[in-house]
Amino acid sequence: MGPLLKDQLCFALYSTSGAITKAYGELLKPHQLTYPQFVVLMALWQHNGASVTQLAKVVSLSKATLTPILKKLESTGFLRRENVPDNDRTKSIVLSKKGQDFATQGETIAKLALCATGLDDTEAEQLIALCNKITANL
Repeated sequence: MGPLLKDQLCFALYSTSGAITKAYGELLKPHQLTYPQFVVLMALWQHNGASVTQLAKVVSLSKATLTPILKKLESTGFLRRENVPDNDRTKSIVLSKKGQDFATQGETIAKLALCATGLDDTEAEQLIALCNKITANL
């Protein structure tokens, strides 16, 4: 018979991730942003000026996956890529004024997404801690 799908942690995380991504998608649609683009913006609000390598690590994406996201955010005016002095091979990812100003709206979007889950702040913190524990152990 095999394991029951409803009892599998991996499926619970997978389906929950899809549902949250969909909720964010609806909130981001008016801003013409995708959830991965929003994740990159959230990282840059904390790590403005990071290199592509540093940013890829923060958002848990490969550089190959991150690059087209950065190109799109650059073409829509949220960020710019700048040369790092004394290092022609490294680019610094810097928020534009539009990207910086969107942080306030981003905070509202994140709060609305949390409300959509039905979790209170304490439950959300506990779930985040458990997810981080799983990630650290794998």
